[in-house]
Amino acid sequence: MERKKRAIQEIDYGLMARKTVESIFETFQTSKKGLSEVQAVMARDEYGDNTISYGKKTPLFIEILKAYITPFTLVLIGLGIMSFITDVVIAAPEDRDYFGSGIIFTMVLISGTMTLIQSVRSNQAAEKLKSLVKVTAAVKRKNKYDEIPMEDIVCGDIVRLSAGDMIPADIRLIATKDLFISQSALTGESYPVEKRAEAIITKDSNQTSYENLVFMGSNVISGSAEGVVIATGNHTLFGDVAKSLSTKPVQTSFELGIRKTSFLFIKFMALMAPTVIVINGFTKGDWMEAFLFGLSVAVGLTPEMLPMIVTTNLVKGATGMAKKGTVIKNLNAIQNFGAIDVLCTDKTGTLTQDKIILEYHLDLAGEEDDRVLRHAYLNSYYQTGLKNLLDVAIIDAAKTELNTTGITYKKVDEIPFDFDRRRMSVVVEDPSGKTQMITKGAIEEMLSISSFVDFKGKVTVLTDEVKQEVLQKVNELNEDGLRVIGVAQKTNPSVVGEFSVADESEMVLIGYLAFLDPPKETTKQALETLKAHGVEVKVLTGDNALVTRSVCKQVGLGAEKLINGEDIMNISNDKLSQLVEKHNVFVKLNPQQKQQITSILRENGHTVGFLGDGINDAPAMKAADVGISVDTAVDIAKESADVILLEKDLMVLERGIISGRETFGNIMKYIKATASSNFGNMFSVLVASTFLPFLPMLPLQILFLNLIYDISCVSIPWDHMDKEYLEKPKRWQASSIGKFMVWLGPTSSVFDITTYLLMYFIICPAVVGGDFHTLNASQQVAFIAVFHAGWFVESLWSQTLVLHALRTPKIPFIQSSGSFIMTTITSLGILIGTVLPFTAFGQSLGMAVLPSNYWLWLVGTIVAYLTLVTVAKRFYIQRYKELL
Repeated sequence: MERKKRAIQEIDYGLMARKTVESIFETFQTSKKGLSEVQAVMARDEYGDNTISYGKKTPLFIEILKAYITPFTLVLIGLGIMSFITDVVIAAPEDRDYFGSGIIFTMVLISGTMTLIQSVRSNQAAEKLKSLVKVTAAVKRKNKYDEIPMEDIVCGDIVRLSAGDMIPADIRLIATKDLFISQSALTGESYPVEKRAEAIITKDSNQTSYENLVFMGSNVISGSAEGVVIATGNHTLFGDVAKSLSTKPVQTSFELGIRKTSFLFIKFMALMAPTVIVINGFTKGDWMEAFLFGLSVAVGLTPEMLPMIVTTNLVKGATGMAKKGTVIKNLNAIQNFGAIDVLCTDKTGTLTQDKIILEYHLDLAGEEDDRVLRHAYLNSYYQTGLKNLLDVAIIDAAKTELNTTGITYKKVDEIPFDFDRRRMSVVVEDPSGKTQMITKGAIEEMLSISSFVDFKGKVTVLTDEVKQEVLQKVNELNEDGLRVIGVAQKTNPSVVGEFSVADESEMVLIGYLAFLDPPKETTKQALETLKAHGVEVKVLTGDNALVTRSVCKQVGLGAEKLINGEDIMNISNDKLSQLVEKHNVFVKLNPQQKQQITSILRENGHTVGFLGDGINDAPAMKAADVGISVDTAVDIAKESADVILLEKDLMVLERGIISGRETFGNIMKYIKATASSNFGNMFSVLVASTFLPFLPMLPLQILFLNLIYDISCVSIPWDHMDKEYLEKPKRWQASSIGKFMVWLGPTSSVFDITTYLLMYFIICPAVVGGDFHTLNASQQVAFIAVFHAGWFVESLWSQTLVLHALRTPKIPFIQSSGSFIMTTITSLGILIGTVLPFTAFGQSLGMAVLPSNYWLWLVGTIVAYLTLVTVAKRFYIQRYKELL
């Protein structure tokens, strides 16, 4: 077994390209009939699953280190070590105190453990979500083709490839028809290359240059093929490349924003902590005490829960979206999903039901004609390329209206569909030996290759007059919302060798097929809901103007002026930039034009989502901020997508966008509330350090205060957002954090300073029996203990309750309340801090019991504080338009 694994890993692609088909079959012990199930199991045992390991799997100890070693925990670990050295190592035996460093390391443990748990859950959720999206391939086993999961493919399997397919493994081709492959994932070349099945004579140093080999990671642009799998999984060319690459994805604007915010907090801490140490050292004279206090201030400024809050929000958001039919392939795409303000979408299956029905099969006189249906059936039945919903509708109609079991033809050849020709052909032979080329496609393209028409059984020359009559009839059908394609044939076409596009000439146009794809009942409501939530919908379709206008009118989408693909072919990007802003419906677009419009919308400052399911949508999906596809899409569309809808419905998409905004909002609550709170607290500490004859709070008290606050913040991911917040797209704006700090941070300082004054001049003297400077040493200790307890409780109440005030632009608790989980956990945190001064543990921290008049004052202060915050919010919103 090991020998074969080594052999396949060291595959000689040049040798595989030069071998005959028979030799390839012999090498992999297969045949034209494919493998048996027993052979497939044996091959899987020998070669492994057809999966790619992107680099080495991260060991568990690395995951643990990543969770515990973040910029914030590194700061805490450093502070903990310094606290341990000063409190234990160099302290006198009777003065040794393990509590301070113990709390710091406990905070590291809590932050790291919760981050690790959420990281593991994140990985599990991502894998579970990916498992919901199935990518399959057509594999022949026991002489029968079946769709099987891509990871189940083994060496020796016979695989059928069609337009839109991802290449599932490295394959030696044994039969092709006009096969064009995009190898851009391997070579970087944007142009498709043609592949053929013939054995290669010469050796090439570049494996991708062999015309009879196709490689995992590539995709079929057009045509069809059969081939033998020669390498799977990590042993493919793509697998070798993947193993050598860094697996770190390109950072989204959200990830960059979080990173910048993290270092903003650290820079702020690095500036404030030394300042506090210097001020206290000079004013108090005890530099060791000042140093310990500065360390505690640094800990208080460190938002060590940020990684956990972000991860928890993303995991919760992704799993919540999955329950609503939306699978997030990349968790960090959630923020972009919620930021979408322009949604580009195809018409078919999105605005419409995606259940196409063949309404009419007409001759050129406009009469029902079974002959037209029979020719269309032969074309759809015998093609091996990309079967779309039109083909399914034709085959279903033929089985109902014709005796298809009596139609016995042999396929001779085919010319696959592509988006430039917009048609496809098959060549068939009947039992008598007569051959026919049957072509179906868009009316304009069919007229361009037809020289004759079959009118009531008589073949005549296609004149301009007849052409106008045909177009007029088609327009009438289009205005009724019917999509029309033409059917043409040519009897006994003469050809040397294989048929090609050049043979699609001098055809006889025999009739039309008219399809009905009615709008979904939910489409109009979904469009109105998306508009109400700030998302503008633009239709980018390859269909014609008349059909598109009819559908758009039915769903309430303005379609007075439609922009045709031909109209934008030769205009400048500046002109197109203006057009895409003014108009919402674009018709007869090719894939490159869809991509161009999407890119220009992004350049105009929009966050663009593109919803598509076809191979023609893949370039635009990659160009969008968020590529969105459906579970039933072609492989390349699903591969290009960031988001997969398990149901192709705009209502599902709308729910996903709302979930994305809710996830982003909860993250911003923690960041902005913590930023403003830290800014205000440190300003208060600087004032207190300058004017008080003692430390405003002991280092241990600051550490414990921060620990309780962190536990309260754990509830934020389970909070909800106001309905009004969800109505507009949300984009990451790093500058808003600084503005938020400056505007709302000082409000807490006002009441902190008020607390200092009240405690220092009124409450503490009343409890102890005199002003601080008139007291003896033991009385001063009691004075300080009451002061510390008073500021500790006020700080905890204000810092925790302001989470409720800053979570909403509304009046907290009256117009908008937090979730039950958030209210419960924050209330529990306040309760713990409130009873702490009455306990032996609180007294060991240097606190004293507070008098009853303090509590009356505290309630009044907190009410006044929340009122001031509410007023400040109003001014902030008036100036900057939004709170979070």
